Amino acid sequence: MLTISGLFAGYGGGDVLRGVNLTVEDGSVTCVVGPNGAGKSTLLKIVSGLLRPRVGSVTFRGTEIGGASPRKILQAGVVQVMQSRNLFPELTVRENVELGGFLLRDAGLVRNRMAEVADQFPIVAERAGDRAGQLSGGQQRMVEFARALMLDPALVVLDEPSMGLEPRAAASMYASIKRMTETGRTILLVEQNVRVGLGLADHGVVMETGRVRLEGTGAEILANPQMRALYLGGTVEEGDTGEVPAGDLSV
Repeated sequence: MLTISGLFAGYGGGDVLRGVNLTVEDGSVTCVVGPNGAGKSTLLKIVSGLLRPRVGSVTFRGTEIGGASPRKILQAGVVQVMQSRNLFPELTVRENVELGGFLLRDAGLVRNRMAEVADQFPIVAERAGDRAGQLSGGQQRMVEFARALMLDPALVVLDEPSMGLEPRAAASMYASIKRMTETGRTILLVEQNVRVGLGLADHGVVMETGRVRLEGTGAEILANPQMRALYLGGTVEEGDTGEVPAGDLSV
């Protein structure tokens, strides 16, 4: 579904991403992890059109989207849920979710999409008339997910969705990600909770200093002792192939 090749990008003339290559398969969950400063959020901004690549290619379903506007990328079927809360607190839950369909011109289609997302996220119906600012952090995240699905995207990009959530709310959020995949969505996820994020993933990716260092299934990445180097302040060796020896690793 998504192919990134030879990607270099950054801010103010400096590259944060240095030759990133990555493939996201249709219907999969791809989880990107890595230490602070690895370039994870920068990568998602490129995919969503919030940042232009300096060099390299980003293709979605065979069409180049690298450097396209966020609106064009939304129209193509890619939507991002940002790391920070970005609901309008004084608007109702219904109003916030409806804003996710701002590209839709058919009122009937908007109503149908509202019904669909309310079925998947019951809080949309249960708290429809309440101001979004009255909801807990976990509830707000569910509303953000619902809003993101109003355009019926093929690829949902999630930037550290568990950030700031207490354990029960985070567990509910992870269950919602699973439900999205069951309805045919493809997920590209950056997650701070390495074990849970990779546990959800069909494909795991470890980034460090703007490069992809390890790839494999989520279980393979968790079992790779190179992960200990990353999360205890070291680096992954340049020549590492990503092959995984037997054993387990607590991350």
